[in-house]
Amino acid sequence: MSNTIIPYDRNKPYNNLPLLPPPDENVITIEVLQALNKSNKALAELKGLAGKLPNQSMLVNTIALREAKASTEIENIFTTDDELYKSLTIRESDIKGNAREVLFYRQALWKGFNGIKKNEEFNIDLLIEVYQEIKQVKDGIRPSQTETVIKKRGSGLLGGTVVYTPPKGIDIIKEKLDNLFVYLNDDEKYKYDPLIKLAVSHYQFEAIHPFRDGNGRTGRILSILLMIQKQLLEIPILYLSAYIIREKDDYYELLNSVTTRRNWKNWIIYILKAIEETAIYTISKIEEIDSLFNNTLELISNKLPHIRKETIEKIFEQPYVSPKKLIDQNVKSLNTAKKYMGQMEELGIMIPKKIGKEIVYLNIDLFNLLSET
Repeated sequence: MSNTIIPYDRNKPYNNLPLLPPPDENVITIEVLQALNKSNKALAELKGLAGKLPNQSMLVNTIALREAKASTEIENIFTTDDELYKSLTIRESDIKGNAREVLFYRQALWKGFNGIKKNEEFNIDLLIEVYQEIKQVKDGIRPSQTETVIKKRGSGLLGGTVVYTPPKGIDIIKEKLDNLFVYLNDDEKYKYDPLIKLAVSHYQFEAIHPFRDGNGRTGRILSILLMIQKQLLEIPILYLSAYIIREKDDYYELLNSVTTRRNWKNWIIYILKAIEETAIYTISKIEEIDSLFNNTLELISNKLPHIRKETIEKIFEQPYVSPKKLIDQNVKSLNTAKKYMGQMEELGIMIPKKIGKEIVYLNIDLFNLLSET
C-alpha cells in the first residue's frame, strides 16, 4: 500500500487530500513502534529533568528563543544570535529587520501555549490567533481567489517548479481542518500514541496549508502545543526546527512521499527520530545551563553575598540584560541594579555593551552556550 502511486496532479489543488486517520497498516509497523519507544523514552526523561529545575522560566525563555530563531531560518529569515539577543533589551517598536520575525514567532508560541492550557483542545480560532501573531495580520483562512502553490527551493534546473498545490476553497479547507482537530482532540475515537498523532498531524497541516503565508511556522507551533495538550511536557522546551534544518532535504522529500505514495511509515519514523534526538540534545543543553547557573550562583554567593539568588536568575533568562530588568522587591533602584551589574562585570560574569544610548550587560558564558549548535 505504501508504495502505491496515488493519482495526483501537483499543478491542481489537492481537494481530494484524504481525511485522517491514515490506514493503520501504513502507520502501525514494527519499525514505527521501535522508533516510538525510543522517542517516548527520551521525551519522558526530558520532562522529568525539566520538572526538577528550581526556576523553569530561565529554561523556557532561552530555549524558546533558540526555536524561534531556527524556525524562521527554515523560511530563509536569518538573524545573528547577537542581533537577536540585543533586540530583546530594547523597545519592541525599535526592533528592526529579521529579529522582529523571530520575536513575533516567540510571541505566537506563547499565545498558543496559553490558549491550549486554557481550552485544552485545538480549534480554528486558536490556530488563526497563532498565525496572526506570526504574520502580524488580521486575516484568517486563505480565501478562494488566492492562488497558492509550493515551489521547489533552490536555483538549479528544477528550482521554482511547482511541487504541490494545496486544497482550494474556504469550505474545503475548513472541512480538512475540522477533521484534523477531531483527530487530535478525541483520544477515545482515535486511540493513537500522541507522537503518532504529532507526526501525522504535522504532514496533514502542511498539506492543508490553510493560510496565505506562515504555514510552516504555524505548523511547527502546532506540534509543540500537541505535546503540551497530551501532557508529554509541562512547558514548551522541545522544538524540532533545528533538526529539520539539518535534515531539510529528507524533510521535504518525505513530505512529498506521503502525498504521492501515502508513504506514512518513513515520514513518521523521521519525525520520531527528530523527537528522540532533539530530546537528547535538549537534556544536554538543560544540564549545561543548570551547571553554569549553579557555578555562577556559587561564585556570586562567595564574592557578592548581598546579591540574591532571584537577581542571578534574571541574568539567565536571556543573554543581554538591562539593569532596569533587575529592579524588584530586592533591588529597589536603578542605581543599585547598575552597581550589581558593575560588580558582576568585575567578576568576569557580565560584559557591558552599548545599544543606542543605553548600556546593557551580556552574560557571555550563557551567550556562548546558547550559540553552540
